[in-house]
Amino acid sequence: MQPQADPFIVPICKESIEILFEDEHLLLINKPTGLLSLSGKHPANIDSVHYRLVKDYPTATMVHRLDFGTSGLLIIALNKVANAHLTKQFQARTVIKSYTAVLHGHVKDDVGSIDIPMIKDKENFPLQKVCYVTGKSAQSDYHVIERSARPQTTSVIFKPITGRTHQLRVHSRELGHPILGCDLYATDEAFFMADRLMLHATHIEFDHPVSGERVNACCPSPF
Repeated sequence: MQPQADPFIVPICKESIEILFEDEHLLLINKPTGLLSLSGKHPANIDSVHYRLVKDYPTATMVHRLDFGTSGLLIIALNKVANAHLTKQFQARTVIKSYTAVLHGHVKDDVGSIDIPMIKDKENFPLQKVCYVTGKSAQSDYHVIERSARPQTTSVIFKPITGRTHQLRVHSRELGHPILGCDLYATDEAFFMADRLMLHATHIEFDHPVSGERVNACCPSPF
């Protein structure tokens, strides 16, 4: 019997959740980096977006998530009707999202699309791996907004077409330019070039679950 690996204990997040919009049906928030979307199984990982919000919004539920290291826009449902309606929009892929990321090195093309299928790596949790046989379709578009010389980095806007776990992190690596500060998929050099994962959910567009009006929300990147 192999010994179990030590559980991952997240560092304490001292940053606050910023509420950008609120009505009786939903919240739009700016999630800080270093905060789980949902509490983990280990008691030490109880702090999360949901754990904090239900103290003031007891009916709050998560309709989507951001990785622990990713900051930016999250939609929070405040009732069952909103949750169901928003969940259907995510399933139908009518929710449009974009992310700002800083990548290692200079990306050659100003505009591009990445179409690389992914699947859970069962032998290396929580990693995802590329698999063209049994992997699920994963598609991301991107365009370059800036290239810096010292050190060589590229700032891009990603628009994921699908919403696979770690999709942008894996796609960046497969592009040959991992996201700075990524502890799972970046090279050591790229990881140590930033003190956080340089990925921020900048924009989200969806239909309001009750009024039906199109909501177009932006949250500028902090980097």
